[in-house]
Amino acid sequence: MVSNIDVILSEGESYTVEFKENPDKELPLEVCAFANASGGKVYIGVNDKGYVVGTDTSNNARSRIQDTINKIEPRLNVSINIIDSIIVLSVPEGTHKPYSCPAGFYMRSGPNSQKLDRDSIIEFFQNEGRVRYDEIVRDDLPINERFNEAAYKRYLKIAKISDVLEREAILKNLNCAGISGGKLCFTNTGALFFRVNDEDILFRHAGIVCALYKGTDKAYILDAKELNSDIVSNIDDAIVFLKKHLRVSYKIGGLRRENILELPEDALREAVVNAVCHRDYFEKGARVMIEIFDDRVDIVSPGGVCKGITRENFGTVSIARNSSIASMFFRIDYIEQMGTGIGRMRNATRKANVAEPEFEFVGFFKVTFKRNETDASIGRQSVANRSQSVAPTDRKRAVMSFLEINGHAKVGDFMNLIGLSDGRVRALLREMMSDGTIERVGNNRYSSYVLKSQTETTK
Repeated sequence: MVSNIDVILSEGESYTVEFKENPDKELPLEVCAFANASGGKVYIGVNDKGYVVGTDTSNNARSRIQDTINKIEPRLNVSINIIDSIIVLSVPEGTHKPYSCPAGFYMRSGPNSQKLDRDSIIEFFQNEGRVRYDEIVRDDLPINERFNEAAYKRYLKIAKISDVLEREAILKNLNCAGISGGKLCFTNTGALFFRVNDEDILFRHAGIVCALYKGTDKAYILDAKELNSDIVSNIDDAIVFLKKHLRVSYKIGGLRRENILELPEDALREAVVNAVCHRDYFEKGARVMIEIFDDRVDIVSPGGVCKGITRENFGTVSIARNSSIASMFFRIDYIEQMGTGIGRMRNATRKANVAEPEFEFVGFFKVTFKRNETDASIGRQSVANRSQSVAPTDRKRAVMSFLEINGHAKVGDFMNLIGLSDGRVRALLREMMSDGTIERVGNNRYSSYVLKSQTETTK
């Protein structure tokens, strides 16, 4: 009968198996590499070809091996067993990664153990959650420099936090500030929420890029906007951009008119907040992207999903990459309890009777909302000079949608919106004024147009 050990020896070295003829000076790094990966076994007394050559299995030999293993930091519990003339070291996956040996940090890669360079060590710490971007205290960012007073007061108001305490105490309690070099400094979380970061290269990567395209690819950009304010304002402004370029329909119920966005705002907001909250902020070469195409809306954030989340448990397991940032959003009801975001997006699209979002999470995390191409924004069609195909009723709907979002507009705004000449736009506006839909305010060249309901509300 073929034994278990015979099968292992015949299969050779692998990600979890290492052969060594003797417990040489490289033994600590092999054990260290297994501990930093998924664990494994070292078979001492076996050559590289898988043949048993035997080794000293005495108590003294095992004691020396144990002394060698003890050089690994932090301490690791490795079991030592004897099978005939072979010593088998069973190395568990470490629970206090990363582990180091006198030769440095090592990681198992395939059938080999590789030394980690500086960048790999940094990445390892980040992936294992030993260093969290949002918790780092920045000694180069004292809070008395570029403090965003308006953003701070607005946050306290929304979160219902009393300003009875000193600002220093509040910021510390929120994990937004800490002492470094004897001075009170922002953490990265604090800087994202309460620091003036526009035109600041330090946090340019933390902004949002919004883009509207003609068609289904990125060949023609019709509108674009970079958002580089505080993190809450960026989210709010991104939603405004989406609402500006997605179609709005209207439902009359009683005396009130209900505006219905073609994609549910709750789902879009959840996706934007998720992208900003859970992105990899160590990745400074990419930003959150919100891209509107004729057939879809893509919301993309750098970093993919956190370690421990798989396709099988996606949407049911919650692991926060940036727990302090998530806590800040939770306080102002921008997110609910952890782990509910994906379900909320799905539920919102089901309720709105539109396609459920699709998710990709390799390298980047992308949420895709499918659009009906026949429902593409009238405004986008007009900017693309396709107004001849737009029905008069759709032009009126586009004007109403634009005023609903922007409050007021001038003739020139509508010319850009629906692609008609000055005279034809004015004729359309006169028709809409006569049927009581809109009203002109102001006089002469300073006049603008608003929805009739808006002027009635303010009277």
